[in-house]
Amino acid sequence: MTDTRRRHLDRFDVFAPHAAGVTVRIDGQDFAMIPATELEDHHPRGLDPKPLYSTGERGLQGWWTLPDSAAGQVPETTVRYGYVLSKTKDPGTKKEQKITSEVLPDPRSPRQPQGVHDLSCTFDAHELQWSDGQWNGKPLEGAILYELHVGTFTPEGTFEAAIEHLDELVELGVDTIELLPVNGFNGHYNWGYDGVAWYTVQEEYGGPLGYQRFVDACHARGLAVVQDVVYNHLGPSGNYLPQFLEIFTAGNSSWGEQINLDAWGSDGVRDLILDNVRMWVEDYHVDGFRVDAVHALKDERARHILQEMSQVAHQTAARLGRSSYLIAESDMNDPRMIEPVADNGLGMDAQWLDDWHHAAHWALTGEEQGYYEDFAGLSSLAKSYRAGYYHDGSFSSFRGRSHGHPVDADTHKPWQFVSYIMNHDQVGNRAAGDRFSQYLSTDQQVLSAAVLLTQPFTPMLFMGEEWGASTPWPFFTSHPEPELAEAVRKGRIGEFARMGWQESEIADPQDPATFDSAVLQRSERDDDADHARVHTAYGELIALRRSTPELTEQDFRSIRAVADEASRTLVLYRGELGRVAEGEPREGLNGVAVVFNFSDAEAKVPAEISTQAQTLWASGDVQLSAGELGGAVVKLPPYGAAVLRV
Repeated sequence: MTDTRRRHLDRFDVFAPHAAGVTVRIDGQDFAMIPATELEDHHPRGLDPKPLYSTGERGLQGWWTLPDSAAGQVPETTVRYGYVLSKTKDPGTKKEQKITSEVLPDPRSPRQPQGVHDLSCTFDAHELQWSDGQWNGKPLEGAILYELHVGTFTPEGTFEAAIEHLDELVELGVDTIELLPVNGFNGHYNWGYDGVAWYTVQEEYGGPLGYQRFVDACHARGLAVVQDVVYNHLGPSGNYLPQFLEIFTAGNSSWGEQINLDAWGSDGVRDLILDNVRMWVEDYHVDGFRVDAVHALKDERARHILQEMSQVAHQTAARLGRSSYLIAESDMNDPRMIEPVADNGLGMDAQWLDDWHHAAHWALTGEEQGYYEDFAGLSSLAKSYRAGYYHDGSFSSFRGRSHGHPVDADTHKPWQFVSYIMNHDQVGNRAAGDRFSQYLSTDQQVLSAAVLLTQPFTPMLFMGEEWGASTPWPFFTSHPEPELAEAVRKGRIGEFARMGWQESEIADPQDPATFDSAVLQRSERDDDADHARVHTAYGELIALRRSTPELTEQDFRSIRAVADEASRTLVLYRGELGRVAEGEPREGLNGVAVVFNFSDAEAKVPAEISTQAQTLWASGDVQLSAGELGGAVVKLPPYGAAVLRV
């Protein structure tokens, strides 16, 4: 058990395994720290249970803490603090040299009020009187996710301002908020993927207290909160972790130096990650995680870091009487990603499904550049409906090799795949950050809503999508260092040049106007008829999804899709209609047929349903007539969609 008498001392504990000495400077006063091994059964940072790797053979080696004698001198109030590390170079030789660092921010800093380069600030995570005592969590199965970037969700760019719009999302039918990364980054605004302080909540958003209040407000409205976390790289400015531990190892990821998960000194790095997972569940009451770019977590240990993250998240939530889940951002098309640790899987509960997005994007836009080339043709969308992964061992042209493995219909469920027609990557990594609203008609946007909200997987909206927001969402940064700012500009130009975009089309990520352009403008939702029509469609389709069990039946064998390339139409069958095999009679079967017309002309679509089918929803005028060979012919307007039940 932790010693409550040391609570104000333990909050300064720090892991610095190569330091010869550590001094913590608290409100300008220096206090010498001692190796934590000198205290009996010490719990670093007061954590109970202890960090995973501090319970092994090496125990508390590498941890530093304040001695009991400092109890009367160290303030118990909120303070600013930092660490001075002393190291000995070439010890025992004539070249022996004492090296003392500058004052460094805390690797586990909860607050950086003056930015990531300045002193840290304490924060009492237990001070808020939460109102969510009856909240037990919300399962991912059946959820409607909403991806939200705090800085551009409102003009104020804060948690407090975001709370004012939560009721709108509840009314729409959303029940889960997925927050883009909020941990500390350099500058005033950023997507969040340049974070360097994993334990910090960005001050501009409202800091840690603002985050807690936001989660509490979400839970009060029945909204779950999923936090996007990034453990595969660190941002280019403000990272002081290498002075404390071996955070990096040989090699590079797509975004910088490789995080050390399996080389010398990686135990401390893994604890840094695992304790952070615990922090989000325990101190901030989050309900789940979206784990960024898991392919870049290079880990050759017998037990993968994802497996340990799964264990920590689920055990921490269970200890608190709640549930938790983890969603991997993965395009590896490896079913082991979402299989239980007990079955030698990686323990993620779900994963993003890029293949379905790419196929749907082609169907809706016809774009074929880059990786969309593989998905040209409605047959790719039909396959992804049925199989989840389009590439399940097939050749991937943009990878230049075969890719993926089939999903097992006996063990995997459609809800384990999060799908989307837009997200921060698929919008923001276009040269201008343009949304569907900037190159698709209103009819096409309503069609895209129907495609998203009738599919069998877990749907996710990107903020503003629900009314066809006209504001773009380009890549933006605010690096204060001129050389870094210029490097980011040149990097984006080079990246898009390889994809065929001209420099004049690329938004300058460092221009404040680029960030300003991304802020949602809600007035257009209510003042413009086209935006209002899109918004109404999203609300109707979410309600339909919740009231139509066939649409969310959790069995891949209940999904059948028939595409006609010539007419650019597709019929998605669910329920008994989805289960019927080729050659079996269709008469008397119950189920739902979702009929799509992706063309700009009126379409007459053969469907294996009765002409007496009930129209549950339609984007426009729909007419049913008898087919020459049986069944019905569904007449749809250009870019039309209909949901029919028999």
